[in-house]
Amino acid sequence: MNNTCGVTVMNWVTLVGISGQAAQDVLALSSTNGKNPGRTVTVPHFIFSCADDYLLYALARGVVGIAGLGRTRVALPSQLSAAFTFPRKFAICLPAAAQPGVILFGKVPYDFLPGIDVSQRLTYTPLLKAPDVFPGRYFISVTAIRVGEKKVAINSTKLKINSQGFGGTEVTSAVSYTTIARSVYTVIRDAFVKEAEAINISRAAAVKPFDACFDATTVLSTRVGPAVPPIDLVLHNSKTIWRIMGANSMVRVSEGVLCFGFVGVDDEIVSTTIRIGGHQIQDNLLQFDLATSRLGFSSTLLGVQTTCSNFNFTSTA
Repeated sequence: MNNTCGVTVMNWVTLVGISGQAAQDVLALSSTNGKNPGRTVTVPHFIFSCADDYLLYALARGVVGIAGLGRTRVALPSQLSAAFTFPRKFAICLPAAAQPGVILFGKVPYDFLPGIDVSQRLTYTPLLKAPDVFPGRYFISVTAIRVGEKKVAINSTKLKINSQGFGGTEVTSAVSYTTIARSVYTVIRDAFVKEAEAINISRAAAVKPFDACFDATTVLSTRVGPAVPPIDLVLHNSKTIWRIMGANSMVRVSEGVLCFGFVGVDDEIVSTTIRIGGHQIQDNLLQFDLATSRLGFSSTLLGVQTTCSNFNFTSTA
């Protein structure tokens, strides 16, 4: 390992930053043909940084570091693209349970058991230029929101990035649940509650951090999760829809209680109106194509009878 200079190292979950050391070393990782693992390959001059263990606070048990997947030139996707001369493109698929997920770099099929190539099932929307105040992050255009296929009346200016770089919609795994500016969140939540009650779903006491919870015994189950009204993010045009079904919109907080899995944040302290977070992207495959500046998304894979943990992690290509 060759230490070269000091850098600031961030935990983007807790937003804690400390001084660390930039370094170079050999990175080894498994190759793949998009269907199963292949031989181990190496990057001889991989740039990374070191920091104290306490920076890992609030991360999952057993985590020993953070992989930077942003749009910068020293992030993991850019370094692998340069090392192996493939397009700056990667796909991430986060599992819903304590199972392995997968990140695939470069141009390959995304073949999940039982023989489903998810790359053929993606819908695409442009990645917007990140605001100067948030370089390296991933923003998309959300132009409207529907609950139960009914458009909700929200302030559309909140959905746009303003001249100071605030507002808009970010896709990130740095928050556990999608956060929404409260002025927008309240309208969406109230519409969801109204639609849920219309199909005889009963309310339950709120459980923090959620403020709209329901009696689980009044909610039917389906292949795509609890049978609740779908939430549609209408993207850059009216035909491009990211549909959020019950598996991603609801959180089971106890055996008898399901909660609306979004969190309202006071407008005065929020910088981005919507941050689509971890729970909402579980068992959704997301392809970040930096070369063409677009996001591909599958919506829930449960609808095609597979999950993010169904990549073949054992067989050798």
